[in-house]
Amino acid sequence: MAYAYPKPQDVGIPIPGTLRPERFCAGFAHGLRGGQLDHVEYFRLSFRMGFRSAKLYLREVRRRRGIIDFPMRGRMRQRAVGLERC
Repeated sequence: MAYAYPKPQDVGIPIPGTLRPERFCAGFAHGLRGGQLDHVEYFRLSFRMGFRSAKLYLREVRRRRGIIDFPMRGRMRQRAVGLERC
């Protein structure tokens, strides 16, 4: 059975008048499903703002449920100096 994702209006996110509502909703749904911005049409302003709103909404939902985000795992490069062979 497929999961029904909420629409921005259902969760109280207003769509600015300067953006296209259908594209904003498409970006919001894409963000909720865990999609990535990997196509040219995904970089349009309305889609990106919907995508960003979905990511912020998911962060708030996780925070309410008590699920914490772990810090980003960093990488460290080391280089040994002074280990020259004779």
